[in-house]
Amino acid sequence: MKIKNITTTGFLILTIILMGSFVNPAPAAETYKLDPDHTSIIFRLKHLGVAYVYGRFGGPTGSFVFDESSPANSSIEIQVDAKNVDTAVAKRDNHLKSPDFFDAGEHPLIKFKSTSVKKSGPDSYEISGNLTLLGKTQPVTVKALQTGNGKDPWGNFRQGFETSFTIKRSDFGMDFMMGVAGDDVLLTVSVEGIRLK
Repeated sequence: MKIKNITTTGFLILTIILMGSFVNPAPAAETYKLDPDHTSIIFRLKHLGVAYVYGRFGGPTGSFVFDESSPANSSIEIQVDAKNVDTAVAKRDNHLKSPDFFDAGEHPLIKFKSTSVKKSGPDSYEISGNLTLLGKTQPVTVKALQTGNGKDPWGNFRQGFETSFTIKRSDFGMDFMMGVAGDDVLLTVSVEGIRLK
């Protein structure tokens, strides 16, 4: 009888261990550092109300936390140096860096920091946060699409998201040449992050 009890107890312990091995734990929040070579910040605005002009900012930096099971634990912080503005026309770029526009000397950083993240669809998230430009901060809410994830050839795990949204540059005090350059600026931000080990 005593041997039977030990065998039954052992069987129960083994069953619990085996059952536990088949349970997939919920993924925890993961932190990613932005890959600046594969993160893009592109802007578009209209010239003379006729055609769109495009530009970009090189060298963005930042990080994001992604918690797939609890999106509210997710967050992102990204910044770029205004002096890295690039429209493929040197004369125009120099003007954009001046106090007439980005005032890169006085206000070098353009920053976004999230305040909340909510899941809005199978692969989409609603991100609210604060955008700082020319020293002025305005709240914005964007819809971000999870574009993919996976391991790279070097053993790192990568995660990608993209969003497009429109701001008015005049809301940040950038109101020079309003009749020539449009007020509405479409921003497309595509981020690729490398998970920290």
